[in-house]
Amino acid sequence: MALNLRSTTALCVALSLCALLAVPSNAPALGGDARFTLAVFALATCAWIGTPIDDTYIALGAGLALTVTGVISSDTLFGTLGDATVWLLICAFVLAAAVGRTGLAGRAAVFLVSGARTVRQLVHLTTAALVVTAFAVPATSGRAALALPVFLALARVLADRKRLVVMLALLFPTVILLSAVATLIGAGAHLITVSVLWETTGQHIGFTQWLLLGLPLAVASSHLAAELVLLTTTRRTDRRGPVRITPERIQEHSEQPVTGPWSQAEKRCALLLATVVLLWCSEPLHRVPPALVALTGAVVAASPALGTVRLKDALKTVPWSLLLFMAATMAMGVALADSGAARWLVSGLPAGTSPMLFLAVVIAVSTGAHLVLQSRSARSSVLVPLVVAASAGAGVNPVAAALASTAAAGFCHTLPASAKPVALFAQLPGTPVYTPRDLLRLSAVLAPLTAALVLLFAVAVWPLLGVSVTR
Repeated sequence: MALNLRSTTALCVALSLCALLAVPSNAPALGGDARFTLAVFALATCAWIGTPIDDTYIALGAGLALTVTGVISSDTLFGTLGDATVWLLICAFVLAAAVGRTGLAGRAAVFLVSGARTVRQLVHLTTAALVVTAFAVPATSGRAALALPVFLALARVLADRKRLVVMLALLFPTVILLSAVATLIGAGAHLITVSVLWETTGQHIGFTQWLLLGLPLAVASSHLAAELVLLTTTRRTDRRGPVRITPERIQEHSEQPVTGPWSQAEKRCALLLATVVLLWCSEPLHRVPPALVALTGAVVAASPALGTVRLKDALKTVPWSLLLFMAATMAMGVALADSGAARWLVSGLPAGTSPMLFLAVVIAVSTGAHLVLQSRSARSSVLVPLVVAASAGAGVNPVAAALASTAAAGFCHTLPASAKPVALFAQLPGTPVYTPRDLLRLSAVLAPLTAALVLLFAVAVWPLLGVSVTR
């Protein structure tokens, strides 16, 4: 019943907007291409919000409609799939498959977590380990799948302390989502943001610059969230007891070896991953594009002599649906910018808006957008083109505005269905997990604090790193 009501409402809104756009006397400044682009954009957004139709199918349909009618060329539509950022994500998934096959993640987790002696140490060491995975595994769903076996092993070790297990179940997806902003490959939404900025402003954000801007925010927000998870899901008595997690106890509940000598495959994979990450971070020195570095690493990771995974198996882990979605929404962003639709949408904003107020509104809307659009990539596809267009009128640097919107959109913890990692850790048979009430209690505190933290970085930290607030 609720879904039917939501679908009907979305359809009515979309059709009403299309009817208004069809009348020439409404908004006479709008050209034909801009009107059609806005109609397609409205229909796609309402379909994403109110229907169970696959997000990728909707995006492809919208891209096709814009191409057939001549708003964008076929080269624009198909060229987005060959974008360097798309190749970067494909190759990063191949590398992640090689890492997952060797069991390096389990060894790294044991190395960090086994040093915890108190509950608070366990929480923050786990948080640090999860932040590091943003460099090895692309997309939040991939990181959640990689971290799940580690959580289950910890849950079995701590089986006699139920509240701690529930706390860890909530900690894992929370940190995975908030720490994604650390790297360019952390979420598909980041690649959409970079593409929109390049197409509309000509400004390029590389892997190193994103790392410089995003990693401090990821570390700060992740550890802040970890402390909030600890305080909202455990009692003082739960936090007082000592913690003793040894590698041997984790090994009892792990299928892959987490102790003992490293295998040759593990050594090769660790060396390859370290080399790729180092080359990514040192891009300004050698000028080799991150996508080319990733492709070289993927070829080595899947090679018969040195690799740890077959290319055929690694390619099965690539989320092709996400890549098609990204390509189609990139094309939609180009249509919004080139047709003048985005400029018209934001032309009615009040003049004289202060940059601080503008950024605060952008961050607030982006933080709450997950309640309407569950897909992180869809949120950026809708918001970033509008934010970039509106930033010109407010005198705000479009890079700062786009980054703030994308970072704020990383908060999606309110409901189990708000994000795939949250849903994954909410349904684990035989393991104590959090309830919707636990999520609501956490999000009521975490949402305003993370929004305030993003605003603080946008106005006080990023300017020190080369991204000013104003143009």
